[in-house]
Amino acid sequence: MGYLISETTKAEREAIVAESLGNIEATCDGCMSGLAEMYQDYIDGKKELREINMEFNARYVHGEDMPGRSGCGYK
Repeated sequence: MGYLISETTKAEREAIVAESLGNIEATCDGCMSGLAEMYQDYIDGKKELREINMEFNARYVHGEDMPGRSGCGYK
């Protein structure tokens, strides 16, 4: 089974996300609810997993690249 939208049904995509995240209902402590929502566009067939993951990773800035940071001084 593939993971691309063109290779899966909505039900299969829901199962892929649920299996990957584990507790998709987030009933244990609420920690997973944000992740489950993050993948809703994949489940709905709007964005591929790769696109969602790339957008998520793009939000992180590495240390000195962040405005206002000059580093710790130890190199």
